[in-house]
Amino acid sequence: MVITVIEGGSLARSGYTERVDISILKLRTKLYLVTWKEQSGATVTHIEDHENGIAYYNTTLADGTFHTMRGTIWLLEK
Repeated sequence: MVITVIEGGSLARSGYTERVDISILKLRTKLYLVTWKEQSGATVTHIEDHENGIAYYNTTLADGTFHTMRGTIWLLEK
């Protein structure tokens, strides 16, 4: 998967992109657990609820700092 930071805040610079290997676990219809590790050593865990358009994110940065976030998601047309 290629990740692109739209608005990075203090976690990453806006516009940063990186290709990562992901693991996906289907929890139920339209609900997924998605995880990956970034080049920096950061680990990321998402719960993606595509039925309700919401995602919950947990990230542990390479320095051990832990962040919890919430955001909206939607399907992009090809």
